Amino acid sequence: MRVRHFVRLKLRLTANGLRAQSWRMVLFVLGVVFAVFGAVAGYAAFSLPGMIEEQRAAEIVMPLGGALIVLGWMFLPLLFFGVDESLDPARFALLPLRRTALIKGLLVASLVGLPALATFAGTLGMVHTAARLGGPAAALTELVGVATGLLLCAAISRAVTSAFSTALRSRRARDLATVLLAATAALIGPLQFAAIAAAECADWGLVGTVADVVGWTPLGAPYSLGIDVAAGRAWAVPVKFVVVAASIGLLLWWWSATAERAMLGAAGSGRQRVASRRGPVAELVPRWLPATRFGALTAREMRYWWRETRRRTSLIIFAEVGVFLPVFVTVAGDSTTAPTGTLAFVSALAAVTLANQFGFEGSAYAANVVAGVPGRVELASRAAGFSVYAGPSLLTITVLVGVLTGRPAEIPALLGTVAAAYGVGLAIVLPMSVRAAFPLPDTTNPFAMSSGGGMAKGLLSLAALVGAALATAPLHLGPGLIGDAWLWLGLPVGVAYGAAAYMIGLRLAGPLLDRRAPELLATVSAAQ
Repeated sequence: MRVRHFVRLKLRLTANGLRAQSWRMVLFVLGVVFAVFGAVAGYAAFSLPGMIEEQRAAEIVMPLGGALIVLGWMFLPLLFFGVDESLDPARFALLPLRRTALIKGLLVASLVGLPALATFAGTLGMVHTAARLGGPAAALTELVGVATGLLLCAAISRAVTSAFSTALRSRRARDLATVLLAATAALIGPLQFAAIAAAECADWGLVGTVADVVGWTPLGAPYSLGIDVAAGRAWAVPVKFVVVAASIGLLLWWWSATAERAMLGAAGSGRQRVASRRGPVAELVPRWLPATRFGALTAREMRYWWRETRRRTSLIIFAEVGVFLPVFVTVAGDSTTAPTGTLAFVSALAAVTLANQFGFEGSAYAANVVAGVPGRVELASRAAGFSVYAGPSLLTITVLVGVLTGRPAEIPALLGTVAAAYGVGLAIVLPMSVRAAFPLPDTTNPFAMSSGGGMAKGLLSLAALVGAALATAPLHLGPGLIGDAWLWLGLPVGVAYGAAAYMIGLRLAGPLLDRRAPELLATVSAAQ
């Protein structure tokens, strides 16, 4: 099977998906707009050193900018958007294809998309800079480097997501894999802020040294080839090219190994659990939950959020962002002001995790539809099951921020703001999850998104965050209006505000779910 067949299949599946549902066409158009904006901005940024004819500026901007692009391809699919699994490797498991042919075809097909086109168009600004500083030879060399860098981006993105997908399928390996993912991804923020701090201190000698080192790593090497030719270091080009080629080869080997294990599956046998006197059904519901339909559904949601791969990945992402963002803002910013805005953002971000809660289940949601679960009970149990994990996390983050600011007396008021933002976020997200659900691909990759799914996820998150920020704005005025009294009133007012907003959202979303349950089931179980 030749590579062109994979490309044609990818294009046909994408076109059929756009014709099947109008909302995908809207998301595709929005994706084109964002891709064009990113490409234009990238081209302008990377061509600027050449336009002002600053050799040293180009030696700093191109390796560091290229490294950020590669890191973006590596981490953004894990944290936010996912990868397009229109061509799921598992669907080719029964076909007589060699592993090399499959990986080669999937790699080239992954380059047929808006992210790859926008990345390539944006990095062409480096070719412009190389042409201005070193002439045609440097421009041609940089063009080869940009193309090689794009291959590196695609290879590292698919290899990392496939590796974590395979690791997360194993219950024992899942814990280690997710912790390593959170710890590694958490380095993005410190690196970005370190770069900003270096720029503010104007220690360009140190920045240039870092850029020189990065230029010899696989992250920045492909994007520094043309500038090496322009600087008279043509001997470095073949050395760096070997480094990048070897890195791509290792990534493709890693991807092929993990993809093959994912297609073959993993069988494991666990130890048999001793039957409980409460019975097999009652044992599934914790004793502290009521023995009702709501309690059973809440227990099911709690178990799914901890054991199901996609949901567990979402919990890890929230824990990473939720802990890092407010703590860093508190330490690096003005410690005399409580970061209420940051805590409100994190609380709303927790609620946004439920924006596509029905998409996690897919056709399995049919069991609840057949059982006739009332809409309010369905949504309330889902919110309660998720809150078992989100609530303690938000409480811990708030207490930690209050201690780090040196103003523990404000912790109750901060908790009120957190409760209000979380309740408002749920009020916005619950109706949204019923009206704007989208299907997820049937694959073992927890980071996979159907074509357009990543854009839908990003737009839903943005809409919910903006809505929660606007709705909780009055609470941010409390300290300035009533002074120290807010330290005592902030908690009850915030809790009442969030609870009222949540009840309003539940009252609106419950009947909506009762009316749209069949349509919702058809949407989330649609074939990808």
